[in-house]
Formats: sequence, structure tokens, C-alpha cells
Amino acid sequence: MAVPATGAVTPRPTRPLRRTLPEVVSFLSAMPGAELAPAEVSYAERSDAGWADVVITGISQDSRAVVPGDLYVARPGDRSHGATYARTAADGGAVAALTDPAGRGRCEEAGLATLVVPDPRAVVGELSAWVYGNPSRDLLMLGITGTNGKTTTAFLLEAALRYAGRRTGLLGTTGTRIGAETLPSARTTPEAPDLQALLAVMLERGVQAVSMEVSSHALVHGRVDGTIYDVAGFTNLSQDHLEFHGDLESYFRAKASLFTPAHARVGVVNLDDEHGRRLVREAPIEVVTYSAAGDPAADWRAEEVEPATDGGSAFRVRGPGGIDVAVSLSLPGDFNVANALLATAVLATAGLYPEEFLPAFAEVALPGRMERVTAAQDFVVLVDYAHTPDAIARALDTMRARTPGRLVTVLGCGGDRDRGKRPLMGATAARHADLIVITDDNPRSEDPAAIRAAALAGAREVPAADRGEVREVADRREAIRYALGAARPGDTVLVLGKGHEQGQEIAGVVHPFDDRFVVTEELARMSGRHGVALAAGHEAGQGAGHEAGQEGAQR
Repeated sequence: MAVPATGAVTPRPTRPLRRTLPEVVSFLSAMPGAELAPAEVSYAERSDAGWADVVITGISQDSRAVVPGDLYVARPGDRSHGATYARTAADGGAVAALTDPAGRGRCEEAGLATLVVPDPRAVVGELSAWVYGNPSRDLLMLGITGTNGKTTTAFLLEAALRYAGRRTGLLGTTGTRIGAETLPSARTTPEAPDLQALLAVMLERGVQAVSMEVSSHALVHGRVDGTIYDVAGFTNLSQDHLEFHGDLESYFRAKASLFTPAHARVGVVNLDDEHGRRLVREAPIEVVTYSAAGDPAADWRAEEVEPATDGGSAFRVRGPGGIDVAVSLSLPGDFNVANALLATAVLATAGLYPEEFLPAFAEVALPGRMERVTAAQDFVVLVDYAHTPDAIARALDTMRARTPGRLVTVLGCGGDRDRGKRPLMGATAARHADLIVITDDNPRSEDPAAIRAAALAGAREVPAADRGEVREVADRREAIRYALGAARPGDTVLVLGKGHEQGQEIAGVVHPFDDRFVVTEELARMSGRHGVALAAGHEAGQGAGHEAGQEGAQR
């Protein structure tokens, strides 16, 4: 059954601070930047002097998530202005609103004490941190940014901190974790009021260290304003999110803004990445460097990297002061060696000894990141979140070195996202895999056929001698079924793009869909046949895929 997309519910601290409205006005008026001071306060023009005694205990940007005592932030959105929902916020218990001049009238009509600033988004990060008591100041904050590897590195950090005896919090793409409790995430990096509430809850529950992903969207939109990272890490940068940033230079500048005194004390940066090298030159904070390629100029290096017999990797970490430690990593691929090295350098920079935490890397497993699905089949199946040209190439190259047979991949591109990367994704898969099944990912509001056509066009631009067989199967389950049916003993099937996701968004509706569960179901369906039937299923799968591909191409 289809269900509408909904946001996650953010827990609140049980012992919130109490900020009066005049205190809020004073805080806003003192913020740097003449354009923000003084804030207009419409309650001061009213005869009801009691409004000056309004007490604020929390902040919300979602009228549906308001709790009594909240300041409701009513700002312009992509589709409507938040002030449209001021009445809902008031009914939920909001006691005041922060808005821009365009939203003032509707917030006042809802009966809310209304604060007016030119751009609410520009102040809500710092304001949220202050309302919740600046929780990041009392936590060890570790933030990771970059195009690929954020989730893996954040997971490695959390696992290592737990192994070292710290009580941890995690914020990222796959969810939020407070100690042992896991909560769903609506975004990689929460909106500022939600982030600060979560950090306050973590602190209240005894969390000592927080590992989190910091997206470029979050940096541009000020979601992490008011948060200070003790150590910030940079993985890499390649094309992604250009529908938002416009060009690669703007994308880089968004990422680089994390490595400034306003956000971080120390940075740890990848010397193997050209944008990382630029960041080392330009960052106005202290920077520590790392290199998974063993660059002798780096502070931290991975050397003697080898595939491990268990499917992971083995290597040595060499660092400052003669550090030389053997590492076993449960995750495959050189790109995961780079992620583990970054995690090591971040933790060491934060004051931990490698011997305290490195054994944790041997046991780490991430949902939807090179996640193996096994049902006694005679080929390997992996589900991975790779959804950029660079990540696709890394995933396929990693498994090429470990696959005696063919590489088969299922690939789609997300709708309402960077359109320029779609042909690049198709071309990358065509160059690196033997069989490519192009299908739907999350079309969102776009025409799925047009998205597939862009990926197909890129794949077909690769010279015939250099590309694998390309098929189009629109329905994602059917595409997975076809790929599994086409697999032979010794092959590897990679289902790329969605990873841990549990839904597929089509025309604004999220339908239940988990690549891992679908693969499991299809493998079970295949193994339920006897040998002859299974072989026939391979042939039937190839035929069905061909017909579906032709039909899709004609549309």
C-alpha cells in the first residue's frame, strides 16, 4: 500500500531551558551583521504588555511538530510560505513566531507574538543552539562532509568510539542513534531546530561523543550554524547535487565552509583528492592530512593495502610520532580503506589512541553499503548506495578485482536531482560492468522514462568495444529479477543507488521498497525451483529483460 512521505519526529529534552521573548529579541539584535539588528518585534506595538512575559522552551520549523512553548519559524519554502501554517502552529501550542516581512501578517492573525527579521534561515541556527543551551559545546563533535563516504566514515567513527568506551550519538543518512536507540531521519543533516534539540537530548541522556554527516545543503542553509565541531573530516568531492549548487565551484565552496572557525576547530582532509589538496591550501583553520594512496606528504597514510580473505581489507596505518598499526577492515575496497583512514585520523586528532579503537573496524557492517545478500546462490549479490559516477566506478572496480565471472549491475537515477550526472552514471556503469540493467530509482515528480533515457544515452555513447550489454527494465523489482536471473556461477550482481532506503518515491508518494528485501525475495523465488527450472529461469529472465528493454526504449 502506498503511503505519503512524512518527516521523522524529533525528541525534545525533558528539562528545557526557559527563554523569555525579550531575551530572544536581545539575542537576535546582538547577532553579527547590521542587516539582522535590530529585529522588529510586533508584540511591542500591542497594548497587551503580558506578551513580554512569553516563555519559549523550544523551536520548530514544522507546524505539525510544534509542542507547547515553541517558537514557530515561518520562512519561505519551495512550495509555500511557512506563515501559511501559523494557525496550525498556534493550535499546537506555539507561543511566538519568527518570520520575514512577508509572513508577518499571517503570524499576527494567528495570535502569535511575532518577531520579524529579513531572513529567518540566516538566524535560526544560532538561535536554536542558544535556545537549547549550546549543547555542541559539551559534546565531542565529529563532522564528516564530502560527496562519497560520509555515511561509512560516520559509522566507523561511532563504532570506534563505542569500542573505546564512549557513549555515542550518530546523525546521518541512515538514521539517528542516541546510545542504543535508533530513530528515522528525514535528512542527512537535520534542520537546525531539530539538530539542536537532538544534541540537547543526547547530552541529557549521557552521550559523550557525536559522529555526524554534514551535507552541502545543510551548510548552505545554515542547519549547522551554532554547532562547533572539534574535528571536521573531508572525504572527497565529485559531481553531485548540481541541481542545487549550480556548478562544481559552488559545491566545493559549500563543503569548504565547514572548515572555517565558525564551524570547526581542526580539519582532516584527503590529500588524494584534488579538491582536498585545494582545501588544505585555503582552509583558515588547522588541517591534518591523510592519504590512502600512501602519499609521504600526508600526516596519516594507509600502506601495504591488501584484500582480506573474509572479503574486507587489511592494511597498515602510519602516522605522526612513529605510529605504525596493522588494521583489519570488514568492508571491501580501497575507497573504504580511505574512509577507515579518515576515521582513524579524526579520532587521533580528537585525542584517542589508535589502539583504543582500531579493533572495531574488523566488525563494522553498514546497512546498504556493499551489503551482501545471501541465499545459498552461486554468485555474489551486493546492495549499495552508490549514486554518483565516482561512487559507481569505485564500487564496480572493487568488485571487478574480486569477481572471477561477470559484473552485473542494476542502476537508476533519482528524479528532481542533478540531471547532468545521469548520462555520466550510465556511461560509467557501461564501461565498468558486463551487463547493465537501467531501471527506475526514485523518479519523484519527474517522468521515469525520461530519466532512464538520459542514463541510457550516456551508456550508449560508450564505444561498443568498451561497454557491457545494456538493458532497460522500467520496474525496479523486474529489473532486479532480470539481473539475478542473468547471473551465472562466479558472477557478482550489484544493485546500486538506493542502499538502505525502504521506499521508492513516485509522483510524490513513497511506496514500500527495499532493495535488500526484494533481492532476498527474488533469490528465494529462484531457489524454490529445481535445477532444470532454475536454468530455464535464467533463459526466461534474459528473454523477459530483452522484451522489457525494447518496450522501454520504444516509449
